[in-house]
Amino acid sequence: MKMLEIKELKVRSKDGKDILKDFSLLIKKGEVHAIMGPNGTGKSTLSKVIMGSDDYEVIHGDILYNGTSILNLPVDERARQGIFLVNQNPVSIEGVTNSEFLKTALSSVRGENVGLYEFMKLMENAMGDLKMREDMMHRSINQDFSGGERKKNEILQMKILKPKLVILDELDSGLDVDSLKIVCENVRQYLEENPETSLLIITHYSRILEYIKPQYVHVMKDGKIVQTSDMSLALEIEKNGYDGVNSMSGNDVYE
Repeated sequence: MKMLEIKELKVRSKDGKDILKDFSLLIKKGEVHAIMGPNGTGKSTLSKVIMGSDDYEVIHGDILYNGTSILNLPVDERARQGIFLVNQNPVSIEGVTNSEFLKTALSSVRGENVGLYEFMKLMENAMGDLKMREDMMHRSINQDFSGGERKKNEILQMKILKPKLVILDELDSGLDVDSLKIVCENVRQYLEENPETSLLIITHYSRILEYIKPQYVHVMKDGKIVQTSDMSLALEIEKNGYDGVNSMSGNDVYE
């Protein structure tokens, strides 16, 4: 069953530059996809547009989530429906603690107030899995956090909120080897526990794909997918770079 279907999407930035150009992608429930490509191809723009950022204008095409268009939905409603973006550069929010934010967000997702005892057990278990210090629960969101701590905090939110579609935008940027291993182990565990969850990994390098194996790897150039294959494509890119990738439409390879 289809989870996310992007159909011939054309997206323009506020300064009038076309970034996504007839971009199409299909992700079914339980599938893991990776989008790779050099800088400036529109990978991060794609993640923001799926999430509903108002920094971009959709000129043409559609985004369907579970068969229904989400183009007119605000960011918070997309999140409530189960779409979750792990940001490349998570922002800090002074004065709002992790625990306050997550308890409010979880209550909103469930549509009912979450009891304090249940919530604290969820937080303690998830933070233990991520090897996060206990005091981070009561600190302002990402305030004075290192790059690795911010990424762990994003995965903490994922584990608590239990989204159905997870987008990892450059999860490996700013992470050392140990932190990358920890966050990837937690993502893998989440997918095992929630087998219908779909995952979209956006990355420059194949390093993260050594920990989280995608079924499909797409190469993106000039705002659209030019080739689709399996993990062997990522290994080819690691060896030969993006210049060796053939320009061809791969959108029907995996449908």
